Amino acid sequence: MRVALFATCLVDNFFAEACADSVRLLRHFGVDVDFPEAQSCCGQPAFNAGHVKDAQSMVRHTMNVFADAEYIVLPSGSCTGMIRSFYPRLGDREQARELGSRTFELSEFLVNVLKVDSIGRGLEGMRVAYHHGCHALRELGVETEPLRLLRGAGADVPEWEADKECCGFGGLFSTKLPEVSGAMADSKLDTLPDVDCVTSTDGGCLLQLSGRAEQRGSDTPFRHLASLLWEGVGSGVGKRVERGEDA
Repeated sequence: MRVALFATCLVDNFFAEACADSVRLLRHFGVDVDFPEAQSCCGQPAFNAGHVKDAQSMVRHTMNVFADAEYIVLPSGSCTGMIRSFYPRLGDREQARELGSRTFELSEFLVNVLKVDSIGRGLEGMRVAYHHGCHALRELGVETEPLRLLRGAGADVPEWEADKECCGFGGLFSTKLPEVSGAMADSKLDTLPDVDCVTSTDGGCLLQLSGRAEQRGSDTPFRHLASLLWEGVGSGVGKRVERGEDA
């Protein structure tokens, strides 16, 4: 199996190690990973800003870059959601839908395609809060996959009453309405349980929450899911469930 890694802008620029850890995870489970150097932005910021023609240009470029990939995997629910949900509106519909059928967020790919059941026990004794990014949860339906992998690596993922509430980032929303955006993050952080770290599959959410947490005087680490999962591999050996079993 061969996978093309779509790094995405935020992860590439702010969580570069998560890109490397995504590759390490995929290779750990026997996947060959390509990195098409011509890749660029998925077009989501331009689309959200109303620059439809610019977004369409980026969509065409991305569809061409990944046209021959067996699978496309992204360490981002947001950009994966952009491809699956909005590319058919902005580019050739059939080509976009076909591309979307091969495109997966990292934890979704590990659990639902590779049928990974556990990755090791490297997170034993760690309390981890998981933030469900809006795009991963509501556009992709990714909910149980990251929790399953975290718990399968030994992490304790406690209940968090606001784990599915929006963090307030929303890309341009946070720049156009910073007061509302900050209040949303504060409201979410007010309910954060006592944990060793907070993780999510979306870099934008992590930047939003970690920035607000720092301003509030918190020293809780915020880490990308890909890096935490790679730490979870530890010295253990990951395994796969048999095809056909409930993943």
